Amino acid sequence: MSTVLSSSLPAAPRGDRLARAGRRFGLIVLALLVLAGLIGPYLIPHDPYSQDLLARLQEPVWGEGGDWNHILGTDQLGRDVLARALYGVRVSALIGLSVALMGGLIGTTLGVVAGYFGGAVDRVVSFLITARLALPIILVALAVVSVVGASLTVVVLVLGLLLWERYALVARTMAAGLRNAEFVTASRLQGCTHLQIIWRDILPNLVGNLLIIGTVDAAMAITLEASLSFLGLGVPAPMPSLGLMIAEGKENMLFQPSLVVIPSIVLFVLVLCVNRAGETLRAIQMKKG
Repeated sequence: MSTVLSSSLPAAPRGDRLARAGRRFGLIVLALLVLAGLIGPYLIPHDPYSQDLLARLQEPVWGEGGDWNHILGTDQLGRDVLARALYGVRVSALIGLSVALMGGLIGTTLGVVAGYFGGAVDRVVSFLITARLALPIILVALAVVSVVGASLTVVVLVLGLLLWERYALVARTMAAGLRNAEFVTASRLQGCTHLQIIWRDILPNLVGNLLIIGTVDAAMAITLEASLSFLGLGVPAPMPSLGLMIAEGKENMLFQPSLVVIPSIVLFVLVLCVNRAGETLRAIQMKKG
């Protein structure tokens, strides 16, 4: 009987099955990339900073003259491309996570306060959000970094102070809808303070949506950092960065295109998988809703 019932149930549409498979694949690849960035440098015998001019511009293992000692070849200074790419993934993941946390803290605080209290506070925060949306991120980042100086800390601080408006918009809207909910009113009648209500009743209902925004902003931060590094205003040399590797490799692109292609592919896959992680969180959130 159970066999008959199970066979009569409609199968999931092919598009849904492909979407779920794509999300799972993205999560697996993202986990592998992050794991490779964390432990890979300890497994590879080459130092990403070590230079060997006698082994400069060596082809990858599948190219002419390539060998297994340098699987992805070497750059113009004889540094191992695989070691630098793995360190670059670590740097990009660190920047993406740090910027997402910093922007999330700023934006969520402003949005929750504006949505919960309303009135003048809401108008001030709305003005700040509008002012932030009027600023072009890449141009502001370029101007600030060029004045202050390029470093990993400066890049994280600049991007974190620029990527918070999505958190604020979502938190403001949801907090405004929850401030008159029955469970919030019950907490007020019990004598709970505003801080207790926000911490216990408001914030737990925002976590799912804020995590989704976090993946979007992390991917954007990784892309912006690569853009700044490509222009020479991001992570300073010789620290491995995917954007910096592309910038350094473009001078020898005609002779050894792998110096540009390999870090570009790693950057593309990393950003794509972070976005797929966001799609997975969104699907889970919709299923719960």
